[in-house]
Amino acid sequence: MKLTGPFLFILATLMIDAIGVGIVFPIMPDLMDRVGAGSTAQGAFWGGVMMSAYAAAMFLCGPVVGSLSDAYGRKPVLIAALAALTLDYVIMALAETYWVLLVGRIVAGIAGATYVTATAYIADIAKPEDRGAAFGMIGAAFGIGFVLGPALGGLASGWHITAPFWIAAVMSALNVAFGIFVLPESLKPEKRRPFGRRDLNPFGSILRAFRLPGLAVPLICLFVFELANMVYPTLWAFWGREMFGWNGFVIGLTLSAYGVLIAVVQAGVLPQLTKRFGDYRTLLFAMVASIVGFVGIGSAQAVWVVAMVMPLTALADMAPPLMTAFASNRVGEDLQGLIQGVIASLNSVAAVAAPLLLTGVFEYFVNDSSIYFPGAPFLLGAVLVLAISPLVWRLKTR
Repeated sequence: MKLTGPFLFILATLMIDAIGVGIVFPIMPDLMDRVGAGSTAQGAFWGGVMMSAYAAAMFLCGPVVGSLSDAYGRKPVLIAALAALTLDYVIMALAETYWVLLVGRIVAGIAGATYVTATAYIADIAKPEDRGAAFGMIGAAFGIGFVLGPALGGLASGWHITAPFWIAAVMSALNVAFGIFVLPESLKPEKRRPFGRRDLNPFGSILRAFRLPGLAVPLICLFVFELANMVYPTLWAFWGREMFGWNGFVIGLTLSAYGVLIAVVQAGVLPQLTKRFGDYRTLLFAMVASIVGFVGIGSAQAVWVVAMVMPLTALADMAPPLMTAFASNRVGEDLQGLIQGVIASLNSVAAVAAPLLLTGVFEYFVNDSSIYFPGAPFLLGAVLVLAISPLVWRLKTR
């Protein structure tokens, strides 16, 4: 796919969003301390609750937002979402209690249309055979953002714990201004569909998507894979502090290194592998890399082992864009917003369940169990990926 101006702008938008998200990760343990969330394990739990609240709000609103973009165009919905994210960062910068942080995350989840609308925008302008690589470029944009975000967050937190939020707010506000004046609309009026009452029901939208021919299998695979993969953003900072005593700066550096690997894999490795072996074989390779990565990180007792396994975890991240392409190629242009909204909604369900499940497992094996095993949540991720292997095999016949 050619790197046109609109495509590059969407990638830049997602990169800035990733910076805004990644800038917070290194300070999460300190942020939980600031609002009185308790010990490291308790802070991990309350941080997981906050992530789950964001995901729950996005679950309820993701399909609605996607359908709005199918009806009224991608640009206005995308701009509104970016403006809401700016407000969210300001709320979090001013928050001095846990409950205000929680409200800020809910606001961001309600307007969590950046990813939904951006992926629908890319589906509008990409050919079906190019969508796997195009969605992979989204991962590359996020990877670059995670290179800059955690490093910037770790450095800015040395000035003040709220500094990363103010930086994210300024970048997001500038992005709103750029979008208003630069981004063209991608969905032509004649290809739009009416927005109806049934579009307000996220459960109905999800059921509708599952009933469309060929969509159930890739949607289930994507949901379970994302459920397992949530262990990294949910627990990396807390696991690193518990296992190796990492501070915010070191956590930021490790996340930045991971971001570099993601950018290289999504922008360089994924397009080459899909060109040579096709989407399906590349997906199988990503699944194997995921399982090995989970087991490797979960059983690691030394930092050098983590460093060796991290490239495999980056290769595993080829799976979501490929599964998304399998789903996207099964519907027409007038349903891309709905499908991307449903995918985001399913990811939100995973993001609601995963922090509660995984942080509970982490706390149990750190505080409550007779077996001390902080890496247990990563091994659980490997089990989940293994569980969907028979369904992934079914994609070959479709």
